[in-house]
Amino acid sequence: MTPWRWPSDADALVALQTRLGREAAARRAEPWSWADGARVGACFLAYAPGEAGPGGPGDRAWAAAVVVAGGLGPRLAEHVVAGAVGAAYHPGLLALREGPLLAEAVRGLPVRPDVVMVDATGADHPRRAGLAVHLGAALDVPSVGVTHRTLVARGAPPGPARGDTAPLVADGEVVAAWVRTRAGAHPVAAHAGWRTDVATAVAVVLASSDGRARTPGPLREARRLARTARAAGVPLG
Repeated sequence: MTPWRWPSDADALVALQTRLGREAAARRAEPWSWADGARVGACFLAYAPGEAGPGGPGDRAWAAAVVVAGGLGPRLAEHVVAGAVGAAYHPGLLALREGPLLAEAVRGLPVRPDVVMVDATGADHPRRAGLAVHLGAALDVPSVGVTHRTLVARGAPPGPARGDTAPLVADGEVVAAWVRTRAGAHPVAAHAGWRTDVATAVAVVLASSDGRARTPGPLREARRLARTARAAGVPLG
C-alpha cells in the first residue's frame, strides 16, 4: 500500500500532509522536466446537481481522466468513474472529498500519463501538500495543479500577453505562478505538485494551452467528459 494513501478523517489527513509536504519539497531538488511529446493526463470531478459547494459525505460525483499527446495532440485514452465522495469540502482538506475518486479515474486509464494535471493547488497550501501534490504521490506520477484562484499564496498579476507569468508567494516561498494562457483573459495559477517545480508547472500549462481558451486543453476535455457522464446518468460504482 502506498504510504500516501487517502485518510478517512481530517486529523489523519493533516498529519499525512505535514509529512507529504516535506517529502514533496525534497523531491523538487531533482524535478521531473517537461519534454515535447510528453503524455499529459488530466482529471476532473463533476457533482450531481445541488451537491457542489461545501456539500457533504456521500455526495454523488462523476470523475473523468484523459491522456493527451503533447498536451495539445490527439487524445490517447479516457476513463470515467462514478461514485460518492468521502467528505464535505473544507479549505486545505480537498483530498478527503475528491482524492480517491479522482485517483480511481486516473488509474483506470489504459495509457499511463507522464504528468497529470488536476483542478487543485499543490504547494500553495498551509502544509505545502494540496490535492495536486497528494494525487501525484498516491499515483506515483508527476503532477501539476491548475486553478483559477489561490489558497494561501499571493502575487501581482502577470503582463497581458499570452505566456506572461508572475510568481505566487506563500511565507516567502514561490509556490506557484500566475500564467496568462490567453491574451487579455484572466490568468490561471500553475501549481508545483509532486516531482514538479513551479517552472515545470508553467511549462506544462503553456504546452497544453492553445491560446484560444483560458483552461488547458486536457483539463477542459476531462471536465467535458465528467459532465457528459453526469448528464448521461452513468451509474454510481
